[in-house]
Amino acid sequence: MTDAPGRHDPTVLPPDLPVPQDDGAAAHLPGLAVPDIALPATVGPPVSLARLGGRSVLYIYPRTGVPGVDMPPGWNDIPGARGCTPQACGFRDHYATLRSLGVAHVFGLSTQDTAYQREAATRLHLPFALLSDATLAFARALRLPTFSVAGMTLLKRMAWILEDGRIVKVFYPVFPPDRNAAEVVAWLQASR
Repeated sequence: MTDAPGRHDPTVLPPDLPVPQDDGAAAHLPGLAVPDIALPATVGPPVSLARLGGRSVLYIYPRTGVPGVDMPPGWNDIPGARGCTPQACGFRDHYATLRSLGVAHVFGLSTQDTAYQREAATRLHLPFALLSDATLAFARALRLPTFSVAGMTLLKRMAWILEDGRIVKVFYPVFPPDRNAAEVVAWLQASR
């Protein structure tokens, strides 16, 4: 289930990925106000999700891959790890629909640093900023579910709908990741 060395294509999801199970690690999040922590962004100044008015969508992902650069050993065997690029592309492709449903802001969040994220945002033509929690301050403040691989602490994949800095809906676990944006759109349409 691994890519050939040097042949990693982050846009492709292998058919035999393990499905993540709901471990209850995000059950405490709905209803919480997010902490006022400024997160570095790939575009513009740092963003504090706590200070944003209106409705926002935040998708959280472990780490984007780079074409031709091998992922950590065993990456495809970790439930929920693979699929960050398809998830991001889904939110890119549904961006106009999300905006038409009253979403003022869309962001992606990972523990990767801003320079790494900027390359992905540019390559994938994302019309929104990616936010970095490289220090894990945001993750610790909210007790977000994480996992470790190859010496990195990474966030487990999920998506949130926020209203005025409060989490009103959590999608967790997310699988398959390429359908996450459509799932968020469907929830927003049904809740109108």
